[in-house]
Amino acid sequence: MVRAAGDDMIATRVELHQLAALGQILAGAGLPASDIAAPGRHFYRFDDEDGLIGYGGVEGAGADRLLRSFIVVEARRGAGLGSATLSALERAAAYEGTTGLYLLTTTAESFFRRFGYARIPRASAPAEIADSAEFRSLCPASAAFLFKRIC
Repeated sequence: MVRAAGDDMIATRVELHQLAALGQILAGAGLPASDIAAPGRHFYRFDDEDGLIGYGGVEGAGADRLLRSFIVVEARRGAGLGSATLSALERAAAYEGTTGLYLLTTTAESFFRRFGYARIPRASAPAEIADSAEFRSLCPASAAFLFKRIC
C-alpha cells in the first residue's frame, strides 16, 4: 500500500484475482484490457474515503516503462484526482526503478502534457516499449506517443 496526496488517497497494488474489476472498467471506457493479466504489468487501485478513484499501471522491467490503463472513474472526474493519482503512479514506478515513462493515448494527450509528458515520434520508442502489445496492436497508430523522465 502506498499513501498519496496528503495521506487521503491510498494506492493498493491490484492482485491477479482483482484484474476482472479493472478489465470491466477499462473495457467500459474503451481502453485496452485484453492483456492486463500478462506478465510484466503492475496495476494500482486508487481509493479515498469516498471510494474508488481509478486505476493505473506500469508495464515493463527496465528503466523505461509503459504507463498503462490510467483511468479515473467517470463519477470522480473533474475534482483534481487525476493529477494526484498520476503523481502516485509515477512515484510507485520510480520506486520500482523506472526513470522514463512512455504512454499511448487517443483521448487524454492534453491531460498528460499538463504534467510534463511530451509528444515524441513513435519511431523513437525503445525496443522494450515498441515490442509491447499496446504499442504494436492494442492502440491505433494514430494514438499520441508521449514520454516523461521521472528520475
